[in-house]
Amino acid sequence: MQQMIEELATTAQGDMVINVGPQHPSTHGVLHLLITLNGETIKNVEPHLGYIHRSIEKMCESLSYRQFIYVTSRMDYLSSHINNHGCALCVEKAMQIEVPARAQVIRVLMDELTRLASHQLWWGALAMDVGALTPFFHAFREREMINDIMEETCGARLTMNYMVPGGVMFDLHPNFQKQVKAFITHFKGRFAEYDELVTGNIIFQNRMKGVGYLSKEDALSYGCSGPVARASGVSCDIRKWYPYEVYPQVQFTEVMETEGDCFARYMVRMKEMAQSLSIIEQLIDHIPEGEFQAKTKAVLKLPKGEFYSRIETARGDFGVYIVSEGGTTPYRIKFRSPGFSNLSALNHMAKGQKIGDLVAIMGTLDLVIPDIDR
Repeated sequence: MQQMIEELATTAQGDMVINVGPQHPSTHGVLHLLITLNGETIKNVEPHLGYIHRSIEKMCESLSYRQFIYVTSRMDYLSSHINNHGCALCVEKAMQIEVPARAQVIRVLMDELTRLASHQLWWGALAMDVGALTPFFHAFREREMINDIMEETCGARLTMNYMVPGGVMFDLHPNFQKQVKAFITHFKGRFAEYDELVTGNIIFQNRMKGVGYLSKEDALSYGCSGPVARASGVSCDIRKWYPYEVYPQVQFTEVMETEGDCFARYMVRMKEMAQSLSIIEQLIDHIPEGEFQAKTKAVLKLPKGEFYSRIETARGDFGVYIVSEGGTTPYRIKFRSPGFSNLSALNHMAKGQKIGDLVAIMGTLDLVIPDIDR
């Protein structure tokens, strides 16, 4: 009876509960949002997860230390190279494996190409979400060039399975440097086009500025990382705070904004693309000669203990935690992926905004649902 009275009171106030997803073109995956509205104003957003849960962490506990790495390609599949890299770093840290200089440079080049490909897809999808269809095709024009490089080097375009404990699985394709240089030249000429199409568009700016505000304190409180946190003035780039591989040897800037709105999150990623391009330019002509993989045993056994590594994916801080009992498979594996924490801030950012703004907020969070619902 009490519940019925509360429901009638809610209806009398003019509130309405609607479902967005789990199958919806603006959620970019099977995410269910239960939204409470008063007119067009959002009062509450409650994400419901579990539609694509695959028990990845539990699966990893039955796989060897070579096999479990590639399961993470299926989490944030737009950062698959970087996820694999983070897992390999944790195994190498535990076994004190020294990665050859050539492999370190190759890994960073692949990471930054992956970051660029991810940000390009995000840019095209965000523009499409808020009503601009053309940029999506422009974004995929550049992204396909990166995918072609990946396919030629790794044999795959999305889940590459290229990182191994001790280095990379294969050496670079003979055309790699030529193809990457051609991409650099091409992509440099596209920034002005991106600005003209989207960044400087007054309609786009009106949809983004002042929408989905997240303060620095709230970004820290919700555990946000990556571009979402840096757009609120939080310095959290793992490549700067906990440098790995050859990142200490290259010059790049941790991009930050302070406005904390959708446009700030947009600008962080746009500027990050320029920084990734700069890192690639610095390394492409300075790939050391030598081995591309350290010599390791066919079957790896981690010493007994607990080990943790972290890496900066396109969406933020990806942590790998391994508990080993000294065997060939882990006793426990835990992944700290950036998407879950970033999604947790959605309700806070969306309250008081219009229902039309929710799509823009979600777009600037850059959610990949399997990364959240693993």
